[in-house]
Amino acid sequence: MVKTQKPVGIVDGKFYPCPNTPNCVSTQATDAKHIISPISYSGTMSEAKEKIIKIVNSLKRTKIITNTENYIHAEVRTATFKFVDDVEFLFDDREKIIQFRSRARSGHSDMGVNRKRMEKIREVFINK
Repeated sequence: MVKTQKPVGIVDGKFYPCPNTPNCVSTQATDAKHIISPISYSGTMSEAKEKIIKIVNSLKRTKIITNTENYIHAEVRTATFKFVDDVEFLFDDREKIIQFRSRARSGHSDMGVNRKRMEKIREVFINK
């Protein structure tokens, strides 16, 4: 049996929706268990993006896969079992917000790892 990678990327300005499993958070989710607030920024989109790139590059076992004008996709390997989580950022310069989604590729529960990671990225972004 071939394992297929879960979809990442932007379709019509939106991330793919989180699955019913509790191993995903998204600023674009509509249900309480998956929703998380976006990151607000002031200044230019390129400054905000540069800040996010520095934060992502500082994370252990993390690699940026896609980096376009207003979108970043990174892969994060978990320490213990080496599972891969997909982390995505979408920069909305009109609203001055960074939408994001973080999802485990496999398993059911992530024990809150994706939510904790994204809250930590928000905290570092705000305090840098």
